[in-house]
Order: sequence, then C-alpha cells, then structure tokens
Amino acid sequence: MDDEHARGLLLGLRDDAVGRLAGLGDAHQEVVDAARGSNVDDEHDPEGATIAFERAQLEALAADARRRLVEVDAALARLAAGTYGTCAVGGEPIDDARLEARPTATTCVAHS
Repeated sequence: MDDEHARGLLLGLRDDAVGRLAGLGDAHQEVVDAARGSNVDDEHDPEGATIAFERAQLEALAADARRRLVEVDAALARLAAGTYGTCAVGGEPIDDARLEARPTATTCVAHS
C-alpha cells in the first residue's frame, strides 16, 4: 500500500474518532446535566439505574474512541518513520489486504 493511500485511510479513521469523542462528550454532558437537577438515587430508583448505565456506557464508548485515536496516531508515526506496514514481530511486510481492513495493524496475519 502506498503511503498516500495509507495516510488517507488513517486520517479518515482519526477524523471519525475525534468526531465520535466530541459527540460522546456532548451526550455525556447532557446526561450529567439532566441528572443534576433531579433527586435521583441510583441504588433504589429504577430511573437512577438507567442514568448510571447511560453514563457508564458513554464513558466506555469514549474510552474506546480515545484508544482508537492512540492506535491511529501510532500508525501515523510509523508512516512518518518509514516503518508502517512492517510486522512488529517478524519484520516482514504486512499484506496490503490486512492494512486495508485494519489500517492500524502492527503485525502480519501470521503474528497476530
């Protein structure tokens, strides 16, 4: 895979992760704001459990998006260093089909 194509894929993934983080941050703030004025008891109120679940779900999704950003930024750094597409375990080239499917891959299929 040529560097420009890889960069385009990675930047698209990065934009997606940043957009998801922004949206999740807004949604999390809405849940927090909605619960702030209420007298919710998460332990005893059926609605409280729902609010706690929504908050935890949003936090987990945001953590996933942050992990994705780290993976993409690491792949972009490998691209800049000239090591993108090289298996971190065996040093052989990572197949283009794998990089198309998983642009942040650090290993070939044999070492995954």
